[in-house]
Amino acid sequence: MEIESSPSTSSSALYSSDQHHVPHKWLEVQDSLKKKLVTEDDYTWKLAETGEGCGVELLKYIGGVDISFSKDDPSVACGTLVVLDFKTLDVVYEDSSIVTIDVPYVPGFLGFREAPIFLKLLEKMQNGSHPFYPQLLMIDGNGILHPRGFGSACHLGVLANLPTIGIGKNLHHVDGLTNSKALHSSKGSFKPIFVSIGHRVSLASAVEVVRRTCNYRVPEPIRQADIRSREYLRKHH
Repeated sequence: MEIESSPSTSSSALYSSDQHHVPHKWLEVQDSLKKKLVTEDDYTWKLAETGEGCGVELLKYIGGVDISFSKDDPSVACGTLVVLDFKTLDVVYEDSSIVTIDVPYVPGFLGFREAPIFLKLLEKMQNGSHPFYPQLLMIDGNGILHPRGFGSACHLGVLANLPTIGIGKNLHHVDGLTNSKALHSSKGSFKPIFVSIGHRVSLASAVEVVRRTCNYRVPEPIRQADIRSREYLRKHH
């Protein structure tokens, strides 16, 4: 199965209705996607400021996604995509969508529940030829720090063909896994976050990006997505 750069093509192929509620099918799909996973730096932009004026593309737009669920009806949720200017951490784009989720929560397969929502938001932005389309995406969830080495950050990264970073708030025991790092992301934060490779980003680059986007414990792209998702759900549901 070919994973194309367009999120819509990939999602329609993999999220057919007969797969939504059949976890053993999810194993097959997850294994298929995992073969596409890239755990090293695979992007054209640079993190360093030295590239300015030298024809080198810099990382400028970094996205964050999150989902908030209704307290009254847990099947109703709000998915939010934000894009921040990497240098200033100002939000330059945001979009939210109220959805009804009929995909069950199955531990280890969160990507099947959440990725379609984020893919639609990315597709909408991409189809609008928006100049702030993210060069990198942060996910409130794990990447390869996952029992099967393929968490929601990997899942979304492969389908969207975007470099992604997984940000976990809790450490999951995974035998033999070394490609993750716990960070105390801000001076006032006593609880660490757990950074893991999502897709097309090395751990070293992921850690550097996270360090440069933390004003508080949670990196700003995810923090802003969370704040705006909860606020949008409150106003529109």
